[in-house]
Amino acid sequence: MLKSSEKNNQINSITSGTKLQGDLVSSGDVRIDGHLIGSVKTQGRLVLGETGVVEGQVSCKTAVISGELKATITSEELLTLRSTSKLSGEIITGQLAVEPGAIFTGKCSMGPVIKKINKDESKAHKSDNEKSA
Repeated sequence: MLKSSEKNNQINSITSGTKLQGDLVSSGDVRIDGHLIGSVKTQGRLVLGETGVVEGQVSCKTAVISGELKATITSEELLTLRSTSKLSGEIITGQLAVEPGAIFTGKCSMGPVIKKINKDESKAHKSDNEKSA
């Protein structure tokens, strides 16, 4: 698992031609132009380039998708699907912007529901920590 614990302005990048299997955790922004099989969890922004492919779970603050995403994506604020994007899976987001030409197959929950989901996850995580202590 790749992990970035320091809050910084640098962008973590997986370049075109790179294939990564595993989980990526970052407090900063992430750009993916390669192929990632696993989960992405970032407190920043996720940019999936036109050549990028992600298969797995995605959790981020905001996202701009131009490539292919086969995942459940949770975006706290804004999720943008560019005209070249192909998304199959589930979207959970505060706001959704879809450009003409974007392809989306799946389920979408948008608006206040995202805040409720984050609060519920936070409570569940907190009670799990209390049990293990």
